[in-house]
Amino acid sequence: MQTISLHDTDSGNSAKVLLGLGFNCYEWSVQFADGSRDLLWAEDGFETGERRPSGSGIPLLFPFPGRIGHAEFQYDGKTYRIPHDASRPHALHGFIFDRPWRLVEQSDSKVTAAFQASVDDSSVLESWPSDFAVEATYEVVGPELRFSATFRNTGDAPLPWGFGTHAYFRVPLTASSNVGDTILTAPVDGEWKLDDMLPTGELAKLPTELTLGAGQKLGDLEFDTPYRLSTTKGEAITVVADPSSGRRVVQTYAAKDFPHAVVYTPGHREAVCIEPYSCVPDPFRLEEQGISTGLRVLPPGESHTTGFVLRAEG
Repeated sequence: MQTISLHDTDSGNSAKVLLGLGFNCYEWSVQFADGSRDLLWAEDGFETGERRPSGSGIPLLFPFPGRIGHAEFQYDGKTYRIPHDASRPHALHGFIFDRPWRLVEQSDSKVTAAFQASVDDSSVLESWPSDFAVEATYEVVGPELRFSATFRNTGDAPLPWGFGTHAYFRVPLTASSNVGDTILTAPVDGEWKLDDMLPTGELAKLPTELTLGAGQKLGDLEFDTPYRLSTTKGEAITVVADPSSGRRVVQTYAAKDFPHAVVYTPGHREAVCIEPYSCVPDPFRLEEQGISTGLRVLPPGESHTTGFVLRAEG
């Protein structure tokens, strides 16, 4: 399994990207005063390609983030079925996070790769309304890990799509801190209620005890929850912070591109995820009910570019 290593000479910071498994950046090592620390969590042996593709690093979720209920949906009068893990009732996270990508360009600190359904796995075309291509770039610049992606409709029919990222931020942020003391901050103001892990369409007010907008102590809380951002203008900023050291991982992205976010705590409690989503999970079913989800459609030949920046502080 080919691993691409990136290194920023000036800062000494580095990253590793698994080209053969979803172009997943599974390591981001930053130099601090007390030494180097990997700020992303990955399962031991992830670089072999034999671990769960969506459970480590930064899985890239396209053309749908989250779940598609019962692995099928209706679009433009046709039913599409999505192959999925038979042990789970719903399809999860799209087609690009678990497939090999092609290297486009590489330098010491930057790498670009691509995936196109018709070129890299034509079986995808049986499960989605149009062909698509994705070209993405990671770059290590000082204390930042920068990511950008361009999605193109390379088919002859409209391309419905959603995109999300699923970064596993390692906690605690320092070896001497406690996981439960970690503070999560995300500018959200509504919770999409779930039934069987699928949004019902109800957007509820946040419980008064949930203070993600101002900062939420993780404690023993468990999340696997989609939220609405409080704004679709300017930049959205989420933070994973260690109050004892002042160390923070700040994630910045365009709020208009990602008006929703999923907060997730894996059972192992060694990471937390604050996941920008362009649309609500299971969007086709909700759109049929007249509920706006953020699902987008690219006409043939059109493209959209977006991205995020992770910044280490402290």
